[in-house]
Amino acid sequence: MAYSVLIVDDEAGIRESLREIFEDEGYEVFTAEAGEEAIQMTDSMPVDLVFLDIWLPDRDGMEVLEDIKTKRERLPVVMISGHGTVEIAVKATKIGAYDFLEKPLSLERVLITAQRALERGTIEREYQVLGSLLVTPRQ
Repeated sequence: MAYSVLIVDDEAGIRESLREIFEDEGYEVFTAEAGEEAIQMTDSMPVDLVFLDIWLPDRDGMEVLEDIKTKRERLPVVMISGHGTVEIAVKATKIGAYDFLEKPLSLERVLITAQRALERGTIEREYQVLGSLLVTPRQ
């Protein structure tokens, strides 16, 4: 199964570098340079994973994360930033981010994080399906 990744970053170079990395690994890749565009894409497209920059031209990446998680709670989102702090990383994970990566991004770290986030998303979906199939015992 080919997974799809949405890369959201205002820097074209970052978007293109990540696109190349993921396409080389067989992923379907979508890109957005702004928060509103990203929200529209997660609402209307079959996205399995999001890499989301903290600083975007139209909205704060944390606000975008909140919007995405409100609508698609199980969609894994990896936050990326060149200006991150521990405080921001903790806040992002409390909102629901899967992980937080600092720029410059390491190829190996990006791919490992993506793989783990997708595996976790698959397990959560399977758990949800199995839970809905279980019948509660009568008392």
